[in-house]
Amino acid sequence: MADTTYGSTVEPFERDAAEHGGYQYTTDRLSSRLANARISDAVLAAASFDGARVIDIGCGDGTYTREIASLAHPAKVHGVDPAAAAIDVARQASRDEELVSFDVASAYELPHEADAFDVAILRGVLHHVDRPGEAIGEALRVAPTLVVMEPNGLNAGLKLLERFSSYHVEHEERSYAPGRLDIWVDGVGGRVIKRQFVGFVPMFAPDGYARFSKRLEPLLEATPGVRRVTCAQYVFTAGR
Repeated sequence: MADTTYGSTVEPFERDAAEHGGYQYTTDRLSSRLANARISDAVLAAASFDGARVIDIGCGDGTYTREIASLAHPAKVHGVDPAAAAIDVARQASRDEELVSFDVASAYELPHEADAFDVAILRGVLHHVDRPGEAIGEALRVAPTLVVMEPNGLNAGLKLLERFSSYHVEHEERSYAPGRLDIWVDGVGGRVIKRQFVGFVPMFAPDGYARFSKRLEPLLEATPGVRRVTCAQYVFTAGR
């Protein structure tokens, strides 16, 4: 039975993991590769991971948990997710159990003591949970530094995808304005200390459009004001 603490959104991800051996957005499709590579660069730039104990909350099939382990030189990385099928995939793909580990767990109730980690990551998780403020508070309980990536709710193109894309509808994809995320951080006693607006390539776009979007991406990211409403992702770092 699917975990219901996240509303109905866990079930389609369980099905993705069981049927495809992983999540659709971590596939080899060009647009997904380009979009996720830019997100990963932003996440790696958002905090110091060298020698850190890292928890990846809502880790899914573990693709980006393992990426942090291989690129950021942490002491250890622990991934948790409520989708048991995804955790099974993550464990099967893991090659270094001393460095990378996975468990089934809810973002609302992490089975760890306060300050068990140095950095927590919520990569594309908050728009799938019913109580995002609680998830943020729990992440900041187990780690003093939190890195969050969310779809940019100021991007009109994302709003259209959320309404008309079958994938977005099935997986209950949605996006929040950065100001709303800031309010949730403030509500649990945290503070945003760094912000990035990044990316312009849609996850499931045709290859030609993905290449075109990637060429525009650096210009849009570098233009103040414009990046707030055109970039696809909002990445921020929060602390207590």
